[in-house]
Amino acid sequence: MYPNLEGKVVVITGAATGLGKAMAERFGAEKAKVVINYFNEEQEVQEIIETVERAGGNATAIQGDVTKEADVKRMISHAVKTFGTLDVMVNNAGIENEVPSEDLSLEDWNRVISTNLTGQFLGCREAVDYMLQNNIKGSIINMSSVHQEIPWPHFVHYAASKGGVKLLTETLALEFAPHGIRVNCIAPGAINTPINAEKFADPELKKGVVDLVPMGYIGKPEEIAACAVWLASSEASYVTGITLFADGGMTQYPGFQAGKG
Repeated sequence: MYPNLEGKVVVITGAATGLGKAMAERFGAEKAKVVINYFNEEQEVQEIIETVERAGGNATAIQGDVTKEADVKRMISHAVKTFGTLDVMVNNAGIENEVPSEDLSLEDWNRVISTNLTGQFLGCREAVDYMLQNNIKGSIINMSSVHQEIPWPHFVHYAASKGGVKLLTETLALEFAPHGIRVNCIAPGAINTPINAEKFADPELKKGVVDLVPMGYIGKPEEIAACAVWLASSEASYVTGITLFADGGMTQYPGFQAGKG
């Protein structure tokens, strides 16, 4: 637990399901004030608010599309109007879909890049602007993926977006370090979230993924949430510009684990 997170105001995009939900609930357990952004999952959000408040935190929800500049501005404004300030911004909203690259439409390319990269840029920009204007030494956390490092055929738009998130994070970290604003990203590996539910329901497909994880199991959303609260806390006060890989070793060339090669 991180006592210094109590009362901090945290905005999390795409927080109605999966990793965003787990992070919202963990920040709630830290007694933070959590702003839950969602796209269209209103019923799920109400349950998360109740969970956060039972844990001793405070929560509010706001619908919004991270690809729309006005919606992102409205999220930050809602956080400030509701809780008085902004301390932590978690840019989590993201999408993916499998398409062979030769068949990938410009529409699909733009949809993934707009959500995963432009959406994170807008969240970063609006959070930084507020923190600069109010002299807040805040924390920004971007959600990347092991695929900022590992090529992923049929997901070129997704991999490109996550490669962009890496350098977005590093550049902003360098630019705003003198102001005490820390910018980091988390790169999850194979995590048991709704977006992966169909794949992991097939034993053969699941085994194929587990074989790529040296630690030998699919990660839990709570394990990613643990990374987020650490990065947001004062325990990580000297940490900026990093990618924290939470992947069970997936980026460590698992094919060589038994001395092969």
